[in-house]
Parts: sequence; C-alpha cells; structure tokens
Amino acid sequence: MSYEGKNDVEKAIISRRSIKAFKTEPVDVEELIELLNVAKWAPNHKLTEPWRFQLYTGEGKEKFVQSYIDSQPKTDGAVSEKVNKKADYFRKIPLHLVVIMPEDPRQRRWDEDYGAVSTLIQNFQLAAWERGIGMIWRSNDWIYDPIFREAIGVKPGEKVVATLMIGYPKHVPEPQDRTDIRELLTIIDH
Repeated sequence: MSYEGKNDVEKAIISRRSIKAFKTEPVDVEELIELLNVAKWAPNHKLTEPWRFQLYTGEGKEKFVQSYIDSQPKTDGAVSEKVNKKADYFRKIPLHLVVIMPEDPRQRRWDEDYGAVSTLIQNFQLAAWERGIGMIWRSNDWIYDPIFREAIGVKPGEKVVATLMIGYPKHVPEPQDRTDIRELLTIIDH
C-alpha cells in the first residue's frame, strides 16, 4: 500500500493492525498512562468521560487470567485443554487493559457513551501504534459472563467495552482489502 500524499494521521490509521502475537518485552506502565491521557481527548457528549480502566501487568495478570479460566465451562470439574492454552497465551501478553463504561438506562446517553468509549479506544490504539506498541481489541463472550465480571470487579450497571491485549508486535499482519466507500455511499443532492 502506498502512503504517498498521506499525512501522519492518515498513515497511522491505514497502517495500524490488530496484533495477536506479542514479544515478551514489557511495556512501560507510565507510557501506557501517557497514551491514555492522549486518548482521553476523544469526543464525548457534555464531557461525561464515561470510562474507567483496569490494567493487569506483572503478577497482576494472573487475576485476569484466572477470572477468564473460572468463567469457562468445565467437564468433571476441569477446564478444557483449549481453555488452558488460551490462558497460557494470555499470561505471555505483557499487558491487559479492561475498558469499562457505565450503562446508562437512557438509550441516547448509552449510545453516546459507547461511541465516546469506542473513540477513546481507537485514539489509544493509534497513539500506541505510533510508538511501536500493538494491541488487539477483544470483546469475547466471556466478558459478558457474570463469573468473569464479578471476579475482576465489574459492577452491576457497567459494561466491559473491551479487553485490550497490549505489547510490542512479534508479527504485523498484512493489510486486508477494504471495500471502497463509493460502494457503500449514497449521495443525496436534491
């Protein structure tokens, strides 16, 4: 893909990839906080800042991993080999960031808050990408599981918007084609 004629923001948007394979090298927590302080400039209606975060690093990652394991189905009291493999994969990822929002009962406010949180996450991904830090935004079934939610301290009336798995990329995937917007755009001019 050619970046000719693109500014730095455009290049970052086009080049960013979801990363699934991470180096074991740690990511500095202070740098992550700095990046979240950039990302917080996402548009949010009436400056409600409808987000909170839980960061799992070092030995604290085991709480996240164990919460995942505990939320998975068991056969004869044991989790499957697939669950154990995924848990081992999670343990090797340098950081896990859980992004949580309040679930306002008013649909408009809920929609505005979800849009704001999603925008913050994209800002965060782009700012991190510019520093060589990759991540994947996961919203797997287990984030809805009451066992997982309770184990990590998500309160009733809150939504887990994402679990971001963060680290330095071991592998950056090739870009996948995207549909030209002209095929998805209706222009109404009269």
